[in-house]
Amino acid sequence: MIVISSNQRKPLLLSAVFLVFCAFFFFWPLRAPNSDDKALFTSHPSLIDHPNLPDPSALPAWQNTTRVKAAFVILTRNNELDALRKTIQQLEARFNHKFNYPYVFLNDVEFTQEFKDLTSSLTNAETKYGIIPKEHWSYPDWIDVEKADRLRKKMGEEGVIYGDNLSYRHMCRFESGFFYRHPLMEEYEYYWRVEPSVEFFCDLDYDPFLYMKENNKKYGWTISLIEFEATIPTLWKTTKEFMKTHPEMIPKNNLINFISNDNGRNYNLCHFWSNFEIGDLKFLRSPEYSAYFDYLDKSGGFFYERWGDAPVHSIAVGLFLNKTEVHFFNDIGYKHNPFMHCPVARELQKKCHCNADENFDLTPNSCMRRWVELL
Repeated sequence: MIVISSNQRKPLLLSAVFLVFCAFFFFWPLRAPNSDDKALFTSHPSLIDHPNLPDPSALPAWQNTTRVKAAFVILTRNNELDALRKTIQQLEARFNHKFNYPYVFLNDVEFTQEFKDLTSSLTNAETKYGIIPKEHWSYPDWIDVEKADRLRKKMGEEGVIYGDNLSYRHMCRFESGFFYRHPLMEEYEYYWRVEPSVEFFCDLDYDPFLYMKENNKKYGWTISLIEFEATIPTLWKTTKEFMKTHPEMIPKNNLINFISNDNGRNYNLCHFWSNFEIGDLKFLRSPEYSAYFDYLDKSGGFFYERWGDAPVHSIAVGLFLNKTEVHFFNDIGYKHNPFMHCPVARELQKKCHCNADENFDLTPNSCMRRWVELL
């Protein structure tokens, strides 16, 4: 995720909001997982024929020369180099030194030669560096800039996290509707989103891109949680207007019951945390997703409110995909501070170095239980 420069935010206010954010999710109403919780998450999904627990007598998956047209995509800035290098080191050690999938780095300004040298040196895979087109990182013509500035200031005064931050809004809009259109992404069929400072805790001894393709999976995730309602007050209202306008695009056998507790009347705020996602680019490039994003974009909510790419992606998954097309990567131990997914099942734990007792899935503010109930 793009790091916002200090002159764009109020440090004391943001720090206070962040502390409230952590307290809300971790200390209220946090409780220790009971045996029923652990049984629920240990037993699902079944470990029989799990791709990361292969037959020891079989050849290692990375010796299979079949590779998918896929890449890691990283939206970052030059000043995030040190944090990103740590992340790439972990990703290479846990997975990519065996499979050598390429990296695509994107920035709204030119990458420095130092950035290129010190990221490419960490991998044998191909690395590509691109600049985001100005039209994908600026106000579109239909936005009332004065109104957007006024509402952004108001959200900041109300203490909404990143409420007064314009760059954050550009980032959310770009991740929602443009990263997959970048020229450097055109040749790829699948993507794995990576951000600076995230951590990977488990050895991954199979190819998740190939798994997605062979099993017709369109979207993969590791952490799900509740969105801050103050950032998206009209997102669901706008989504329902879209559904009413385009009923032919909404399949009956979808995942709306993951994102709604009342069959679509209201949004329950559950979303997949999109700082980690592995996806089929055909889904994002589909007529359905394109129409949905364009509808949201024209409404102005990315700037008049503070719509995040996580609820946008998640609602689209809920509207357009069915449960067989969405995959929970339970075996990928992952942390984006302050939340972590760590596999609970003992056999998967043998490939990890995270503490399963700190798994966010077992906390009340995770949407993991909702997901399990749908299966």
